[in-house]
Amino acid sequence: MNPLFLQFVIIAFKAYGFRGIFATNRRIMESFISIRLKKKTAQRFQKFSKEHFKSHTETMSAMLDFFYYNEISPQERLGPTGRTIEASLKKRINAVMAVMREIEKTQTKPTVVMIQSLFEMEEPQKKPLILEKKLVEEKERVGLREKTNSQN
Repeated sequence: MNPLFLQFVIIAFKAYGFRGIFATNRRIMESFISIRLKKKTAQRFQKFSKEHFKSHTETMSAMLDFFYYNEISPQERLGPTGRTIEASLKKRINAVMAVMREIEKTQTKPTVVMIQSLFEMEEPQKKPLILEKKLVEEKERVGLREKTNSQN
């Protein structure tokens, strides 16, 4: 081997701090291992990884951290999903709106009409009292009448 080449290699290894691991772009490249997955599961993981993270390693690390930090198991069910909660909330909101419409029809509108009628400034029509009617009728009966029969 060329001694000049060997000298260059030794200087390069000293510059990057050779630790038995290859270095690229001044980062230490970690070793990889393979994990056997079924093809369908691996495709799902790759699709998820591409959508949310830069690499498969970051994806797996984030998933593991999520389960460790939240102290849950992937086998546990967390309860209803967002869609089912939304559907049940919509049903409850519609029921509340129906109750409010019914209250408005049966209680609020009649009450408002009664209060408005109380605050209207119209003078009530003067009606004769019941006693006055009887007196007027008696006066009409008692008065003199013309005879309609001309024979007498």
